[in-house]
Amino acid sequence: MKCDLNTSQTPLMNRLDLAMDTPGARGWLTRWVILSLIVLGISGLFALPLAFGRAPGLSDLFPWFVANFHRFLVLHVDYSFVVFFMCVYAAVANITVYRLSNGKPKFLPLQYLAYRFAVMAVAGMFLPILPIPADLLQVMPMLVGEAVMSNYIPVLTSPLFYASLLLLSVSMVLMALMVILNVFGRPAEEANKHGFGFDLVSLGGISSSVIYLVAFAHFMHAWLLLDGSPITHQFNEDLFWAGGHVLQFVNVALLVAAWYAVASAVLQRVPFNPMAVVSAMVLLILGAMATTVFSSVFDVFGGSWRMAYTDLQYLFGVVGVVVAVPMAKSIFGAPDKAQQNLWKNPGYVVLVLSPLVYGIGGVMGFFVDGQDTRTPAHYHGMIAGVTLAFIGMFYVVLLPLMKRKIRRPRMALVSVWMFGVSQAIAIIGLFLAGGHGAQRKVAGAEQGLTEFTAKLGMGLNGGGGLLAIIGGALFVWVALTAIFGKRTDA
Repeated sequence: MKCDLNTSQTPLMNRLDLAMDTPGARGWLTRWVILSLIVLGISGLFALPLAFGRAPGLSDLFPWFVANFHRFLVLHVDYSFVVFFMCVYAAVANITVYRLSNGKPKFLPLQYLAYRFAVMAVAGMFLPILPIPADLLQVMPMLVGEAVMSNYIPVLTSPLFYASLLLLSVSMVLMALMVILNVFGRPAEEANKHGFGFDLVSLGGISSSVIYLVAFAHFMHAWLLLDGSPITHQFNEDLFWAGGHVLQFVNVALLVAAWYAVASAVLQRVPFNPMAVVSAMVLLILGAMATTVFSSVFDVFGGSWRMAYTDLQYLFGVVGVVVAVPMAKSIFGAPDKAQQNLWKNPGYVVLVLSPLVYGIGGVMGFFVDGQDTRTPAHYHGMIAGVTLAFIGMFYVVLLPLMKRKIRRPRMALVSVWMFGVSQAIAIIGLFLAGGHGAQRKVAGAEQGLTEFTAKLGMGLNGGGGLLAIIGGALFVWVALTAIFGKRTDA
């Protein structure tokens, strides 16, 4: 089966390619893409012991995985969900500043610092995971830390780990500031060229930048309020609760931008009414801005304060419907003969699987109670939907902008199907097991798998998770071989 990866000559891709056809633009994009792929690859490696540690029967064969389950889980979640998504944001922000400035961005030293801070943060988060000799720990006690499974951003209570998270946050603040400063510094001739003065990928970059600054402000506010408090599980819950929730608005803004960019590249036209994307971005910005009054209305860290953030995330379902419905009409409205060819394009498969997996995860959210594995089933589904959209964007948007051709197109198609379908199986298994008592954030006997249905569910989760890891590894391999292959000007 031939794989079709034709994404040339689309209006959006032409505009983005023109903006990136300037010294330094593709170099910075390549740096962020490579860093994101490295991070995703490492997170996949640490997902293996998690799958083995949870699978019935296998967990007894790998006691070391069970003993270190929480440490591996911290790095897997943070790398795959926080760092990878932030690197994708940085790549989109880079494209945005070059697009807004007509290839002549201002304040580029901010990106220079941001990238180096991000690399240092990635290394700093990884070091406390490694087995450290006792004599070295006496010299460098900053490497010592216990795993704390706080929501959104689990941590190791190591000073180096916290410092790395802060460095990553500052890195993204610099990228956000560069985007905002270039919005106001755009040449007048560029602002008057079309529509709102920027395309919808740029709108995604601007929206996610504004929202990220709100999330960072929440993190800093919580840090100041908690200054001097003991480092406990509750400390980390309070520290990351508000900012972690708002950070999901950044992810959804990037998801919407990715859907539109992939659809535009694959369908070779304006895929659906652009006002759907504009409306989604407005809703996300307003939702994020609304959180700034919660600390004035509710007791900070109190029950009502927490629930306000939780309830606001129902907005993600509205945003998903606003964009996914017109997108679905567009992708399934193609003639039958055209659809047959489109199914050979990994970007088209992403447009089908990403909203589907994201929607399954969203529906599961109505049934969670926070205690069993239905909760991770819910957020794994939504995260997988976002990750799938990013995979599609790498294949049909970012790599073409970098003038890199996929050398193994069939493997690219297989990677999308394997990752998407396997993630769906894995989250269904988690949800099934959680409905029959399986506990979250634990492994081995602590899961409480007494019923057959719970064991079946965790078996599906382990098998699906393993296949999803393979699918993710194939994606990383395909993307890296394209990047380090011969450049093409086609």
